[in-house]
Amino acid sequence: MTDLDYQNCAEKTLAAIERNCDQLNDATDADIDNQRTGGMITLTFKNKSQIIINLQKPLQEIWLAAKAGGFHYKFDGSVWRDTKRSSELFADISQYASEQSGMSLQFATSH
Repeated sequence: MTDLDYQNCAEKTLAAIERNCDQLNDATDADIDNQRTGGMITLTFKNKSQIIINLQKPLQEIWLAAKAGGFHYKFDGSVWRDTKRSSELFADISQYASEQSGMSLQFATSH
């Protein structure tokens, strides 16, 4: 993957995460505060816990930090996969956001 391909794909992913937050806030009382600064999004929940998603351009990865730990994702040609567990980024965000918010939250690339 070229650096430009990575940048385009990663930016689309961050935009999808932002759209998910907006839609979840409209559809539920999750009240997720999502702040974006450059290549980083911080999701803050009502209980003040956070999930941080940021781009790691030199490695062509997306990193996620949650209460559950820190995770690295590489694009496999169709989705972003955890480099150790092979789980998918949006499934993991759904799991960790649900755990940290105390309510079922679903993040998806198509939102």
